[in-house]
Amino acid sequence: MLKHIAIAGNIGCGKTTLAGKLGKHYGWQILYESVEDNPYLRDFYEDMKRWAFHLQIYFLNSRFKQINEIRSTGNVTVQDRTIYEDAYIFAANLHKSGHINERDYKSYLDIFHSMVKFVEPPDLLIYLRADIPKLVEQIQKRGRDYEYAIRLDYLKTLNEHYEEWISSYSAGKLLIVDVNNMNFLDNTEDFAFIVNKIDLEINSLFG
Repeated sequence: MLKHIAIAGNIGCGKTTLAGKLGKHYGWQILYESVEDNPYLRDFYEDMKRWAFHLQIYFLNSRFKQINEIRSTGNVTVQDRTIYEDAYIFAANLHKSGHINERDYKSYLDIFHSMVKFVEPPDLLIYLRADIPKLVEQIQKRGRDYEYAIRLDYLKTLNEHYEEWISSYSAGKLLIVDVNNMNFLDNTEDFAFIVNKIDLEINSLFG
């Protein structure tokens, strides 16, 4: 039985928009990433080294609570970003760049590995692949003032981590969608293309 669809991808690739449209199209419950009520996000973009560990712990806990909610309800749910991205993309990148020190990173990974023992992967993971110009365009379009401080090299290294993670992802069904030349918010053909791909994956799971 289909329970959990997750959307993965870099900042600005369109995860939240797609989650909303898929939820409306299929009648799925939507679980958005905790952004607007996140007490660390604005501070993080102003001083990454000081707030990186706090932010990642907040996201990790938020995502774990979402997964428990998904598995405890009878609703099919589409989730905006996964718990795996928190660890394998964002925390790993912040550690590699020196914003999270070795001691804090080890503590973070200990918590993550304790959590994922109780986590089932999504039935279908949708990865939205986007190059830097597309990400920048989308970030500017949505106009979150604290995101204007995001550096291009930060987005670039995140993309590198994403491609490395996706290339070895084996926890479940994976659908990769290149969104560089798409506008699934306004273009019905682009959205229909994605829906058709999802239908094929779902049918292969339960057909």
